[in-house]
Amino acid sequence: MFKKVLIANRGEIAVRIIRACRELGIHTVTVYSTADKHALHAQIADESVCIGPPATKDSYLNAAALIEACKMTGAEAIHPGFGFLSENADFARMCEENNIVFIGPRPKSISMLGDKAAAKKAMKAAGVPVIPGSDGAVPDMETAKRLCAEIGCPLMVKASAGGGGRGIRLVERPEDLEDAIIAAKQEAKNFFGDDSIYMEKFIVNPKHIEVQILADKFGNTVYLGERDCSMQRRNQKVLEETPSPIMTPELREKMGRAAVTAARVCGYTNAGTIEFLVDSGRRFYFMEMNTRIQVEHPITEAVTGIDLVKHQIKIADGARLPFTQKDISITGHSIECRINAENPDFNFRPSPGQITALHIPGGPGIRVDSSVYQGYTIPPYYDSMIAKLIVHAPTREEAIAKMKWALAEFIVEGVDTNIDFQLSLIRDSAFESGTYDIGYLGRKLSRENKLTN
Repeated sequence: MFKKVLIANRGEIAVRIIRACRELGIHTVTVYSTADKHALHAQIADESVCIGPPATKDSYLNAAALIEACKMTGAEAIHPGFGFLSENADFARMCEENNIVFIGPRPKSISMLGDKAAAKKAMKAAGVPVIPGSDGAVPDMETAKRLCAEIGCPLMVKASAGGGGRGIRLVERPEDLEDAIIAAKQEAKNFFGDDSIYMEKFIVNPKHIEVQILADKFGNTVYLGERDCSMQRRNQKVLEETPSPIMTPELREKMGRAAVTAARVCGYTNAGTIEFLVDSGRRFYFMEMNTRIQVEHPITEAVTGIDLVKHQIKIADGARLPFTQKDISITGHSIECRINAENPDFNFRPSPGQITALHIPGGPGIRVDSSVYQGYTIPPYYDSMIAKLIVHAPTREEAIAKMKWALAEFIVEGVDTNIDFQLSLIRDSAFESGTYDIGYLGRKLSRENKLTN
């Protein structure tokens, strides 16, 4: 087992990885920007290294500084967490070149799956259901117009190197296609340095269901159930649950087998998530694969009893999976609410500042992954998520009831948060019935905005 691991991230995921390493007897090194000098992850690790000023490009995205921190501290491996460099094939390759283990998939797999158009083409060839659309990136406007006529509207224009809801445009009429492509390409260029786009049929009111997989270096791959991530605002997940309210044992097995096929097609190892859209007829379509641990991984851990982060580390160290597919079982129901320092009444404006009072809920079946503490000052430079509230109960109804009380007990003073907003979602009739889809929250907020204006 590794003796020392460097964590190339910050916030709650860095704290989560530190705890997993401690249980495995591994010493930890964290990195921090000058803005994060007093952050929890920088305080509780065995060692901590300052790698630059607040701007992410000069600190958490500075690959050379991270490699140097590894060498300086003697860390044998890097865990990238999520975001930042976690899905950067060049960084994974740099680690290999410097004899540092990247705790994640091989660079080749990251490259293949990072190109959404190429990944879709590979999945189609392997027999994984895909959304009708272009085979790979669209080379020019003439081709785009021809494909538009073939696919039909509504359709989506998407950045090939995209993620996080960036570089995506909905085209409802053929005459809007050109403007949508220009806008998507410009946004893609700005955020990813790559303006290539692809096109696909827009599935009306689908569910967003993702399947968690683990794969070792010996060809063993298992799926660990699904997560329903359909409650989204502007293509960003707000809360997640597992099992999905629409799931049946037969559909889970079909999606799980497709996810395993998807992983094997690209020689995938470590933890990964295959994302699907599921239409009203329970037909599912491959959307993309995330080559890292997900924000919402705790709900899978809750219902399976499997520590995904510890297995990430073990797989990277060369261990075999200690279980097979028949050993995996789903017990109970779990929900995660993302707690953000933001003001929903002012278009979810971020709310950095000092936390003057803090009470975190507890009790059986309640877990809080966070890196904040009373007196901590949330910096304005990074993502606004400050905690993840996770509940687990024998049934969905009990999990919803538990989440209502846990949110009501969660107190954060000094900054604005979305706690009350999350409570309103948990109480929403569409959530309680499980009938919400990927566009539900956007439609709900649009209606409420019209009523208040």
